[in-house]
Amino acid sequence: MKPLLISVSALTLLAVALAGDLPTIQPKDLAAQLSSKTAKLTIIQVGPNVLYRSHHITGALYGGPASKPEGLDVLKAVVKDLPRDQDLVIYCGCCPWDKCPNVKPALELLKELGFTHVKAMYSGTNFKTDWIDPGYPVEP
Repeated sequence: MKPLLISVSALTLLAVALAGDLPTIQPKDLAAQLSSKTAKLTIIQVGPNVLYRSHHITGALYGGPASKPEGLDVLKAVVKDLPRDQDLVIYCGCCPWDKCPNVKPALELLKELGFTHVKAMYSGTNFKTDWIDPGYPVEP
């Protein structure tokens, strides 16, 4: 049997298609919203704590690693008092989007909890490359 060869462009198209199943926002668009005086977003990092402690989006809350039950419990606690129509943006950035174990479970949980305005920041490579390197706002 011959090995299946997939081009980089085919992988990119697949990643975009997978992202299409989830409501997303691009890093540059999120940065633009954050610079607006009228932005009323709650941003939640749903990846490993070491990433959050290292650098996170300015003002972001820590929501726990959503790939683990205890991480989902942290996320539930973070959002328990928020209005269900609050604009939420979650992000992880631990690895490329198509390999991230945290974003999809977090989105699913938030929808189960009744949140109606939830998006995930699309991080095609990782948080450093897609958010920090372009100079978008971070805090340690």
